[in-house]
Amino acid sequence: MSHDTRPQSHDGRPAAEPEQAQDGGAEQLHWAVWTVFARPAGPSGGASAGSDGAAAEFDGVVGQLSAEGVTLRGVYDVSGMREDADVLTWLHGEDPQALQAAVRRLRRTGLLAGTAQVWNAMGVHRDAEFTRNHSPSFARGVPAEQWVCVYPFVRSYEWYYMNPQRRGEMLRNHGMAARDYPQVLANTIACFGLNDFEWLLALEAPELVDLVDVMRAFRNTEARLHVREETPFYTGRRIGTEEIAEVLR
Repeated sequence: MSHDTRPQSHDGRPAAEPEQAQDGGAEQLHWAVWTVFARPAGPSGGASAGSDGAAAEFDGVVGQLSAEGVTLRGVYDVSGMREDADVLTWLHGEDPQALQAAVRRLRRTGLLAGTAQVWNAMGVHRDAEFTRNHSPSFARGVPAEQWVCVYPFVRSYEWYYMNPQRRGEMLRNHGMAARDYPQVLANTIACFGLNDFEWLLALEAPELVDLVDVMRAFRNTEARLHVREETPFYTGRRIGTEEIAEVLR
């Protein structure tokens, strides 16, 4: 399946604006899960990655998931960035159980059946640290960009006990570090209790160098002193279904 220069969804339909909860209704939650797959050791790669119909099967599953409320924001080529990863998928929706099932269904397709699942993290949109008005780009229906950098992070122990005004000042300065990179989309979600982390961040950009530059700018902020952990990093280019087999070969 091919994509435009600024791709949208893997089922070929434009990303829709998220529905707003009705007055008095339940809160609408935006969940996301990132999963990293690695090709098996050996010269041939995935045993069924290049089989006839594998791409069509994958797109068929993606279409079924879309009809069930799960969106595949992208599949990304993360090979060559680190030794333990080849393909990353990004799913989002309103039901975490549906996302869990979606990961399994994609993993069972011919394209991914021979791979190893090496990293996985799920989170949900809650109020961001720096402003209650922030919402992830994926939750607002903003089209996906060409490159993504996904990583988790954990704040220092004293961070949450800090004077709120002091903490807010550091976060504002941190946010100002990105002012020169308006082309970079931010997706910050919470994952307290869901895994070993507190927050998950996916940065999207039209060019890979944009991600390098904005991450370097973030290093020059005081808030950086209050991060205990922020690895692993998974970075890659958004690809079409027809490219997955080649990446895994």
